[in-house]
Amino acid sequence: MNLFKEAKGISTTYEPYKYVMNDMGSIYLGAKYSYEELLDNPDLNFKLRSVISHYVLKYSDKENTLESEFYYLNKDNGLYDVFNELKVRVKVLENKEKKNLFGKTSTVNTERVLSLKELTDIDTDTKKGEGMVICEVIISKLALMSFTI
Repeated sequence: MNLFKEAKGISTTYEPYKYVMNDMGSIYLGAKYSYEELLDNPDLNFKLRSVISHYVLKYSDKENTLESEFYYLNKDNGLYDVFNELKVRVKVLENKEKKNLFGKTSTVNTERVLSLKELTDIDTDTKKGEGMVICEVIISKLALMSFTI
């Protein structure tokens, strides 16, 4: 329990992979968010909410999560063009086989950031075979600023 947050009247609940973070150059979104939850989130800036409501929801449904959207995204979809314009990158977790010094193999989770092109070049069967999990979507603030609505 955090008394400081309660004293200030801030109530937050932690849910894995549901967060919005900002730094100087990027916006980081947890991949478990649905578009509907993002539109209702007060931490998300107005322009990104406008892009989601005007462009993204033309090609997708409000109940879709970012994780499922990017997992099955292909270059033929209109969403690819919207996300490519926003210079989206995706952080993924993968299961990799690693050998130790004695020749034993173990499965290790590795994390890497993929561009949208790299992600869509990997077919869905390969993603499933590698145990790929999408955990974060990274949007460039500069690309968002130059995006015209």
